[in-house]
Amino acid sequence: MRVLLDTNRYCDFAEGNREAVEVIQNSARLYVPFVVAAELRSGFLCGKQSRQNEKYLTMFLNSERADILYPEENTTHHYAQIFAQLRLQGTPIPTNDIWIAALAIQHDLLLYSRDSHFDKLPQVARI
Repeated sequence: MRVLLDTNRYCDFAEGNREAVEVIQNSARLYVPFVVAAELRSGFLCGKQSRQNEKYLTMFLNSERADILYPEENTTHHYAQIFAQLRLQGTPIPTNDIWIAALAIQHDLLLYSRDSHFDKLPQVARI
């Protein structure tokens, strides 16, 4: 199983949530969107355990099964299609989550998130 992690599920994993630990341990490949890495690091800098949280994230990202995903030109086409769909539906979602959805679609990954607004995008496969 190839999984794209949202910020909330990485946090669940880091906090030892049993379901998140199980999903992540059983995934063949893990991908962290660039915006998720940015959201996590922003949160770390505002918290009291910044260095420790950064250390754990770096270890996670340096594992053989994990990679950060960055957008490329093709990603922008997926982003634009999702943006237009959401606008037509009248169901906007946060900009960072549009990037996450675009990367999930582009790379044919299962999105692991607790955010219900991804339900507005049936083309995004989810765990």
